[in-house]
Amino acid sequence: MMRLFIAINFNNETRTRLVALCNELRSSKHGRFTLPENLHLTLAFLGECSVEQTASVKAAMDAVEIKPFDLVIERIGRFKRDDGDIWWAGIEENRALADLQSRLTEKLIAEDFSFNKRKYNPHITLGRMVVTNVKPHSIVPFRETVSRIDLMKSERINGILMYKSIYQCSDKEVL
Repeated sequence: MMRLFIAINFNNETRTRLVALCNELRSSKHGRFTLPENLHLTLAFLGECSVEQTASVKAAMDAVEIKPFDLVIERIGRFKRDDGDIWWAGIEENRALADLQSRLTEKLIAEDFSFNKRKYNPHITLGRMVVTNVKPHSIVPFRETVSRIDLMKSERINGILMYKSIYQCSDKEVL
């Protein structure tokens, strides 16, 4: 069994800008911040998957057409929690992203995966259990062109949570 999710990973420039946002929050009294190599945008969380389920996920990913589109990261915000907040970088409303996530979810449901009914809320987790005086705010927007999605494996290595891409699908014209 492997703990899996499907995500959009970022280029080095975007990752560097996201790390700068994490650093803005590091003046906090407390927090666990996302490692630079783990920064991503989740499209679908799958949980523990068998080899057979993993093959089904790959088939669902292959069945989704991926047309390049731009993501704009425009703000930082938080989900309030009693033990410290989850801070995130927020994405400008994006029809292409919503459509990709919806088509992917439909294909996964056809492969017998189930998901909660909450509306998709795209965000990039910067830190957890953060206690800070920083307030949610807009940032100078920056963008990245998306032309690929990754099947990610989540595992602890020497006590450190690491994410590793184990399968990719991209816009066939980009190849």
